[in-house]
Amino acid sequence: QLQASGGGLVQAGGSLRLSCPGSGRAFSSFAMGWFRQAPGKEREFVATINSSGGSVDYADSVKGRFTISRDNTKNTMYLQMNSLKPEDTAVYYCAARSISWHGREVKWYTSWGQGTQVTVSS
Repeated sequence: QLQASGGGLVQAGGSLRLSCPGSGRAFSSFAMGWFRQAPGKEREFVATINSSGGSVDYADSVKGRFTISRDNTKNTMYLQMNSLKPEDTAVYYCAARSISWHGREVKWYTSWGQGTQVTVSS
């Protein structure tokens, strides 16, 4: 079970840190990712991390501003978001794959948490 948290309202240029705690001893075996969905748009890839945390990938729109990480001792994944822009406004979801390698496709993820709203004002 996954549950994203840490969203909120922030001004452009500000920062937020999202968290996604997982459960189960297998947490460290699976790749995970962050996705987002703005009103009227499809869910899109944001960032992904492999099971060990040693490999990551980002959407071009967030590269250099967002950092994905995980702490397998705490069964938690994070998304540090800096230099936020109004176009980052969306509901952010965390998700897990059933394998160790990361990926960008929504359809590759088998477990999804409830989202957390991120709103960036201009």
